[in-house]
Amino acid sequence: MKSTVEEIRQRFDNDVERFSNLEAGHAAAVDSPLIMDLITRAAAACTPHAADLLDIGCGAGNYALKMLECVPNLNVSLLDLSQPMLERAAQRVGAVTSGRVVTHQADIRDLELGDGQFDIILAAAVFHHLRAGEEWRAVFAKCLRALRPGGSLWISDMVEHGHPPIQSLMKSRYGEYLSAQKGDEYRETVFAYIEKEDTPRPLLFQVDLLREVGFSTVEILHKNSVFAAFGGMRGG
Repeated sequence: MKSTVEEIRQRFDNDVERFSNLEAGHAAAVDSPLIMDLITRAAAACTPHAADLLDIGCGAGNYALKMLECVPNLNVSLLDLSQPMLERAAQRVGAVTSGRVVTHQADIRDLELGDGQFDIILAAAVFHHLRAGEEWRAVFAKCLRALRPGGSLWISDMVEHGHPPIQSLMKSRYGEYLSAQKGDEYRETVFAYIEKEDTPRPLLFQVDLLREVGFSTVEILHKNSVFAAFGGMRGG
């Protein structure tokens, strides 16, 4: 059985400090600082006059902070399961923007986002907690509706591979990365919570689904091992 939403929330409640390093990003994710830079620069390039940002699974606010370096003084809506994460993110983000900062402690599957509310949506290391295919479709469609014409959704996340030999190869490469970071015990710890918590989908599944729900353009920015950065734009 995979972790429940409540179990995931409890783990992140106790992990705020690990997700508060803007320079290092998410240490367990391959190329985390590069991906954060690529996604925020791509969002700024596509929507340079953005006013409203939604950060889904905001954690301690790293992606929102990086986005504000590219497009200053955005209104920022922060969404996360964890109240301690939201409090840290709001504190950090509020210190660097003159725009409004709003927090939502909720699951993206349950929260009503409205129509045409945001210019940019970021979703970093969060959608791999979605389960059935219907949930993925519903969340992607919800994000599309929440964007204004010309807005964009940018995702960085763990992905799996549909062909077992390739999945085995990429998992092995990821294991080597984790061991090089903090040793074999760290690798096994990360693998254990991935097995317990996560249900990632292939990159191409997600790219196809973005198109199917109505994103007019989809771009892949980066792919390394079991992590990818990509996004979709709503037509104007």
